[in-house]
Amino acid sequence: MSKKFFGTDGVRGRVGEYPITPEFVMRLGYSAGKVLASANWHLSQGENPGVLIGKDTRISGYLLESALQAGLIAAGIDVYLAGPVPTPAVAYLTRALRLQAGIVISASHNLFEDNGIKFFSSQGSKLADETEYAIEAKLETAIETMPSSKLGKAKRLQDAAGRYVEFCKSSFPYDLDLRGLKLVVDCAHGACYHIARHIFHELGADVVTIGVQPDGKNINDGYGATSPANLQQAVKDHHADLGIALDGDGDRLVMVDADGCLYDGDHLLYIIAKHRHVQGTLKGGVVGTLMTNLAFEHAMQRMHIPFVRAKVGDRHVMETMLQQGWQLGGENSGHIICLDRHTTGDGIISALQVLHALRINQQTLAQAVSDLTLYPQILLNVRVARGSDCSAHASIREVVTAAEAALDGCGRVLLRPSGTEPLLRVMVEGEDGEKVRHWAEAIAQSVREVTQIT
Repeated sequence: MSKKFFGTDGVRGRVGEYPITPEFVMRLGYSAGKVLASANWHLSQGENPGVLIGKDTRISGYLLESALQAGLIAAGIDVYLAGPVPTPAVAYLTRALRLQAGIVISASHNLFEDNGIKFFSSQGSKLADETEYAIEAKLETAIETMPSSKLGKAKRLQDAAGRYVEFCKSSFPYDLDLRGLKLVVDCAHGACYHIARHIFHELGADVVTIGVQPDGKNINDGYGATSPANLQQAVKDHHADLGIALDGDGDRLVMVDADGCLYDGDHLLYIIAKHRHVQGTLKGGVVGTLMTNLAFEHAMQRMHIPFVRAKVGDRHVMETMLQQGWQLGGENSGHIICLDRHTTGDGIISALQVLHALRINQQTLAQAVSDLTLYPQILLNVRVARGSDCSAHASIREVVTAAEAALDGCGRVLLRPSGTEPLLRVMVEGEDGEKVRHWAEAIAQSVREVTQIT
């Protein structure tokens, strides 16, 4: 069975284009509400299930929030509005407040024209496939508003941001602080704009923030984890020790050292894994993805740390971690999951785990990864028709086969459709950087030619 609307990260698309329309989102809220209401038999008689809604800073968040509210309330669900907060804050608050679900209105690292809806269970984890199937099935039924006496209510959740600040701080050792450390934190004009500074400052760091002036249209635009150039320059300008770039909804990060060098998710996951391994606190192994650099896998082998690759997407990383019974996993894009600290990926908490390792070992980022040299990896995004996967086309396979022969066992080729955008992602990785780029561009060109033909 396949899902029509739910992707790897909820429902996402261009605002005003189906399915990200007020009509569909209201129906989605109603359908989710009916599924949640039917599943919560343990509630006292007359008590409505409760759902938390958070959002990032996109201007369309107002529109979609109102539509979701209407659908949920019509289904007899009480709604708690958290306002602009990071995605992992919704996961935490849903669990802490014993609510039946959490909903985030965000398109993560995309620009403001896109938006999306993603759900968390009462346990602060992504919804099970079975629940998403049930919600999609309900979308086919007409909205039947509950009697007025059973309608849900909406209320503003007080101090949602402050509660999340304290939760993040609790993930950092109480006998350790960040005094003497100067940080630049880039919030991507997103959901962390009013939160991240307080966390690092209250732990003792001298904090400079950038990307903290959201206007509804500038989220992820030239700032944040997907556009780190401004952070790299700011770290140099402010003579800072480190820089941290979060994305628009706060669930991923990259970091920058004092020299402006960039460290991606593979570097940061390596620092956490190595530190925990040495300390004897790493439970089991580490989960990466198909995109995790081959050098990372080799590094895990050298340390005798079990390593497994999941499909791309934090949802798949989480599923594999749970199957293995492990606590640590992540993606090179900067999604890192520390299940002993949170139920989902969290950019701020992941940054704190890296800072913990650096402080304990009295190392810089460069020193912490001195024994990890990532192989050159080229990732090219080729626009294709939405829902199309042309990677099996004979002419493309021919170029891929030639690339694999040229790499001769010293690299990898991976083609995969994006789970959130109409793109085919072409990745080539290997020891020879010039060869890697040549074959990445050759494969991408073959995809463009096939796309034009079809």
